[in-house]
Amino acid sequence: MKQVIQNFKTGDLYIDDVPLPAISNKMVLVENKFSLISAGTERGTVKVAKANLIGKAKQRPDLVAQVLQNMKKEGIKATLDKVRTKLDSLKALGYSTSGTVKASLDSNGKFRPGDRVACAGQDYASHSEYVGVPQNLVARIPDNVSFEEASYTTLGAIALQGVRQAEPRLGDKICVIGLGLLGQITVQLLKANGCRVFGIDLSPSLVETSKKSGADEALLRNDDNLLTAVDNFTNGHGFDSVIITAATTSNDPIELSAVISRKKGKVVVVGAVKMDVPRDPDFYRKELELKMSCSYGPGRYDVNYEENGNDYPLAYVRYTEQRNMEAFLDLVSQGAIRLDELTTHVFDILEAEKAYEIVMGNNPEPHIGILLSYPESDGKDSTSISLSKNAEIETLSVGFIGAGSFAQSYLVPYVKSWGATLETVVTTKGISAKNVADKFSFRNASTSSADIIKNETINTVFIATPHNSHAKYVVECLRSGKNVFVEKPLAMNMEELLEVKDAYDNNHGQLMVGFNRRFSPLAKSIKNEFKNNGEPKVINIRVNAGFIPKDHWTQNPELGGGRIIGEMCHFIDLFQFFAESRPTKVYAECIRTTNNQITPEDNISVIVSFEDGSVGNLLYLGNGDKSMPKELVEVFSGGKIGRIFDFRRGSVHKKNKEVKLKESGKGHRQEVSVFLDSLNKRNIELPLTFESIYDTTQVTFKILDSLSTGLPQQII
Repeated sequence: MKQVIQNFKTGDLYIDDVPLPAISNKMVLVENKFSLISAGTERGTVKVAKANLIGKAKQRPDLVAQVLQNMKKEGIKATLDKVRTKLDSLKALGYSTSGTVKASLDSNGKFRPGDRVACAGQDYASHSEYVGVPQNLVARIPDNVSFEEASYTTLGAIALQGVRQAEPRLGDKICVIGLGLLGQITVQLLKANGCRVFGIDLSPSLVETSKKSGADEALLRNDDNLLTAVDNFTNGHGFDSVIITAATTSNDPIELSAVISRKKGKVVVVGAVKMDVPRDPDFYRKELELKMSCSYGPGRYDVNYEENGNDYPLAYVRYTEQRNMEAFLDLVSQGAIRLDELTTHVFDILEAEKAYEIVMGNNPEPHIGILLSYPESDGKDSTSISLSKNAEIETLSVGFIGAGSFAQSYLVPYVKSWGATLETVVTTKGISAKNVADKFSFRNASTSSADIIKNETINTVFIATPHNSHAKYVVECLRSGKNVFVEKPLAMNMEELLEVKDAYDNNHGQLMVGFNRRFSPLAKSIKNEFKNNGEPKVINIRVNAGFIPKDHWTQNPELGGGRIIGEMCHFIDLFQFFAESRPTKVYAECIRTTNNQITPEDNISVIVSFEDGSVGNLLYLGNGDKSMPKELVEVFSGGKIGRIFDFRRGSVHKKNKEVKLKESGKGHRQEVSVFLDSLNKRNIELPLTFESIYDTTQVTFKILDSLSTGLPQQII
């Protein structure tokens, strides 16, 4: 299918072929008919991408701060590798579309193939022939509303949410500052609400258009008579509310809004403007109320609502993102909102570059609403596209299911440098699959895991998807006769683990889990110091893991499994690596707190006992400070102490001396090489046995059992 793409590294914007998007539960697959270019938002996005590295940094100082903090924790090279991966990516543009449902997995049964719908959402409702959209960002189109009109729905919902924040009453006098597309729709919504509307903008044409949209009066910002006109319009009182829909780095809209507001009036900020709020005289002396409007309404930036499909009860949250979309479409259906005069340009998807020439100002044509249209599908669009047919297939032919930033930084490059054939990469979004395939020279890009599992050419699969899908893919791949490398965790519960065990026992493929720390040169050096000493060990690991909010996907029990299952498994495996013995018992305690923002299980003390008498003590903490290094590992046995500091440096204390270790690294490259070497040369045995993987995974489940019962748990 065709999609508008921008290379975030170079800024290049173009149309390219990408695989059809995949949908999962609570999502809808839609064939687009029209999409709306949001000139203000997309102009800013494109400008950021076209800027050089310094320019990008100036526009996102928040991300620069994150990079500097990461350098302190992970080192310069590792951080720069991550930054390069982020920069060298393809970005989807657009977030407001209309089309026809092709397939639906929504949990409410609201949408069926053939339904006419409007779609919303950055990275979802993109400028592409097909889109996969979460169910709460889809709204059915009334019969008398055209696809062209419905493509405005997301912008309409944004404008509607801004109006709701103003809480207008019949007869209120309200000013709209910024008469672009968002401002024009806001004017119409206010008129439909029985308000008298005054518009202000820098553009003469937009001022005139706003009068056609229903503004009772509109003037240029630089009109010498502006303040006099405002006084006359408001009978000298000032506006009841001012809604700012402009997009500018200037502070003028904020300053002007204070001057023209009445005492105890409202200022509602919808557009992206500078907000250096002047306290005196107006905001303070008038006791003005400053309100922010958050995009399309309640649900925005809430993962549980947008991605997981959990709606808010209507009785308590009357208007959500989706219900704002529906309300806007109803207003269009009733004729209260007219959009035909706002559409100034319509381009075929293949001519999208011409549209962006106008948006970026390279073509000075006056414009408001710019639509992209999509031809009727010929039914030949596929979940897979081929990029290279000539590459020679090596002994190991590899497929990747999932290829996010971690896989692109650590797994794919190491597989490629080892020399394996990169056959197929699968991600849920076609644009990301195409991006990874182009970047690393995969032969195929796909959005369907079946294109890997059923491909007999592929003998080895790397799985780097969200945690809740790991076990499913491992089982399918093993039963297809393939070797599997899966990122942690292996499974989310005991039922999944037993299914994996059955698949492993009854098939011939090898299985490796991404417990990279045991492959670290530092860990291997320290282990060698205690080799054959015949004594049990005490292993202490302190992890300053840092705070992760409860709404993060890793904290979702159904998606990420929480940090015990999803992260602590690394350190249980490291215990086994040093102890060289099977775990027998585990006991855990976590903090008890009334702070609802803290996940108690993120601050935990775990004791693991081993068959040979060794003991592992894990302190995993999310309530510390980032200035402290993340990981400290200590091994005590036989009169020696081994120490690892964040896997960047280490030392051994023996014979009253400290011996510093020169190695560093967390073992990602080494684990990939060992895994592939073992497959390529059958005489090399995997150092990570299935028994060990099984035990580590089982211990994480037993930690949860110990927390719930308050008792030590035996490892079966």
